[in-house]
Amino acid sequence: MRDKRRKIVLTMVALGGALGSTEPALAQGANHAGGNGGDAIRCSTGKPDTAIIACTHIIEDKREDADTRAIALRNRAFRYQQIGDFGRAIADYTAALNRGGARAVQAKTHLNRGLMHARAGHDVDALADYDEAISLDPKLASAYLNRATVLMKLGEDDRAIADLGQALLLNPQDSAIYVSRASLYAHRGEPRLAIEDYSKAIALDPANAIAWRNRSLAMQDTGEGARASAELDQAIRLNPLDARLLKIRGDSYLAQGDYERAVADFSRAIALDDKLTTAYIDRGAAHLANAHVDLAIADFTRAILLDPNQYAAYLNRGQAHLSRHETDSAIADLSAAIALNPRDALAYRFRGTAFAEKRDLNRADSDYAAALRLGPKPK
Repeated sequence: MRDKRRKIVLTMVALGGALGSTEPALAQGANHAGGNGGDAIRCSTGKPDTAIIACTHIIEDKREDADTRAIALRNRAFRYQQIGDFGRAIADYTAALNRGGARAVQAKTHLNRGLMHARAGHDVDALADYDEAISLDPKLASAYLNRATVLMKLGEDDRAIADLGQALLLNPQDSAIYVSRASLYAHRGEPRLAIEDYSKAIALDPANAIAWRNRSLAMQDTGEGARASAELDQAIRLNPLDARLLKIRGDSYLAQGDYERAVADFSRAIALDDKLTTAYIDRGAAHLANAHVDLAIADFTRAILLDPNQYAAYLNRGQAHLSRHETDSAIADLSAAIALNPRDALAYRFRGTAFAEKRDLNRADSDYAAALRLGPKPK
């Protein structure tokens, strides 16, 4: 059988998007004999290009007071942020910070500049901004969320979990934060803590299909197969057109040896998304386990056509050919699998068997030796 490795589904629901971004404030813009009166409105509303021009007029007008020009700087930074010009957004947020201001305003400006640094890949600078935002306003929940995002990226899970916990103290009704923390627990191999947080998320938002799905995966990790299947059923009821949910439930049926229901779910997933390569591979595995070799080979072949770098498709198709003693085809597929993943013992073991059937004992011995070197001896 194929090497089944179920990947953890890590979904940071609460941490995506432009967290903490402050909307533009209305710059006052005095009317200096036909000057910036209209610019004040355009600076805070309208399309980004129009707003940027209006804000620039206010920023460059030396007759405007410092507060008005600082507001225009923040507004222009936000508009640059909207169009993805992170460098100019950072420059304007920096200029606004240098002008001083109320602690709460400064905190949100650091928050937004931190988000721009994060999107530009400046993780250290982003953390510094989030640290400063929290120092200025310890109740700014989005600063903890954004800092957790960067900490997760850097692999500092303990600190990220602490920040998510702090955000929950400030926003205890936010189900998405529970989902994010649960995903971290699942990622670090603590499924029971993950289940606890997913359960809290579901209690707050029973229509959250992601929480149902991920709680199911965590339950599988704790050996609660029956409950896990029920969770997936609920997730699919909430989102019946999600091909990946159907594929995950199919994997659950496949692991239980329920090949007919597995094939049914994989087929529904493929009907919704005919480019879902892994659904073809797993449906092929179900067919192969159920001795439908022709159907299995057809699915593995389709997967390879969609993605020629699919190691599992070559491995499984090689095994299918081997089951029918089609040794040349098996050797070709298993050699392709080894080229893609030279550290997996299974492909060497199968190819060794194919060489042995061809009476090519030297190559068979070589492959068996490689299989023993790379993994435990098969039972």
